[in-house]
Amino acid sequence: MDSLHDLGGKQGFGRVPYPYPHHDETWEPRLRALSACALRNHIYNMDEQRHAVERMTPRDYMTAAYFERHLTAVVTLLVEKGLVTKKELEELAGGGFALAQPIGPGRQAAPPQSFAVGETVRVKDEYVAGHVRMPAYIRGKTGIVVGISPPYPFPDAAGHGMQASMEPTYDVRFRAHDLWPDCCDDALNHVGVFQSYLEKAE
Repeated sequence: MDSLHDLGGKQGFGRVPYPYPHHDETWEPRLRALSACALRNHIYNMDEQRHAVERMTPRDYMTAAYFERHLTAVVTLLVEKGLVTKKELEELAGGGFALAQPIGPGRQAAPPQSFAVGETVRVKDEYVAGHVRMPAYIRGKTGIVVGISPPYPFPDAAGHGMQASMEPTYDVRFRAHDLWPDCCDDALNHVGVFQSYLEKAE
C-alpha cells in the first residue's frame, strides 16, 4: 500500500532519538496480550493487523505512538469481526474512539513461477491500493536471488481476509547505489520479496 507508513529509504525526517525517551505506559503489555490472543484464536491474521495500521487516517497515524497505532489496529479489527461495537468502545472510553478507515479490495497472487539462487530478477513496477509487503524503494529495481524462504500466505490477499495462496519469499540482494543513486554508501541491501512481486530480468 502506498501510504505514509512506508518510510523505508526516505530522508528528511531528522535524527532518530536514541535511547528512546522513557515512558510509563502500563497498558502496553495488555495490548500485546490481546493481540496475541486474537492471532492465536484466528480472529484475524498478522497481515490484517498490519493493514489495519496502514488504514489509519494520516493525521491519526502521524500523531500516534507505536502502541497507539497497534491499539487502533486491534480494536478496528475487533469491531470489523463483530466482537465489539464502536458505541461500546466510546462508552468505555468516555468519548470518541477513532478507528482505521474501511478496508478496500485485496488481490490474489500472480501465476506461479520460480527463481533460482544466483538468478537476476526485477521487482515489478506496480502500484497497489491495498495491503502489500513490498517496500516502495525496491519497486522497479533489479537484484540477485541469494536465498529462498519457506512459503507463507500471500499478504495482498491475507491482509484483506481473503483466502491466500502460499508462496515463498526470495532473499534478493540489491546494490545500494541502484536503490539510491549518489546518496548512499557502497553497500549491499537484502530484502525478502514475495514471489508475486518479482519477474525475470531481461
